Amino acid sequence: MRICVFLSAADLDDRYTGPAREFAELLGKGGHTLVWGGSDVGLMKVVADGVQQAGGRLCGVSVEFLSARVRPGVDDMVVAKDLAERKRLLLEKADAVVIMVGGTGTLDEATEILELKKHGHTDKPVVLLNTAGFYDGLKEQFRRMDEEGFLPRPLTDLVFFAEEPVGALAYLEESQGVV
Repeated sequence: MRICVFLSAADLDDRYTGPAREFAELLGKGGHTLVWGGSDVGLMKVVADGVQQAGGRLCGVSVEFLSARVRPGVDDMVVAKDLAERKRLLLEKADAVVIMVGGTGTLDEATEILELKKHGHTDKPVVLLNTAGFYDGLKEQFRRMDEEGFLPRPLTDLVFFAEEPVGALAYLEESQGVV
């Protein structure tokens, strides 16, 4: 399975890098391909290293203004002209999406895939990996949107919330019929 991971390129402490490494190892050992922003810095590097070291493949989609951060030795690397094209390519190349910890870029990518799902333009499974409770507030906001009628589809149809890497991957594999 080709799994797109939206995540930060920032250097983060172990409460975030530990679970990211665990998820990356699970992806690689499962023979999956990581589809990600292509950067060789911060948490993006941690995950790419882990997937590659565990035997998985890498598919990077960077953007021109970040091309200096592109990871060398990637199985498949594309450099998009802008962020809109990058998001489109990331989603085209993936069978499923995992949202990990990140900043405004990660939130932008997350809301893009959820909007596409909400309007029926994709049926790819989406997991929000809530490492160390990072997305507790966002999770609550999504629930409120659902309860107050702002979502035309139930929240459970849009995103699966996982607290641990193993639960995130198990959900994706089950949703894609991978045993």
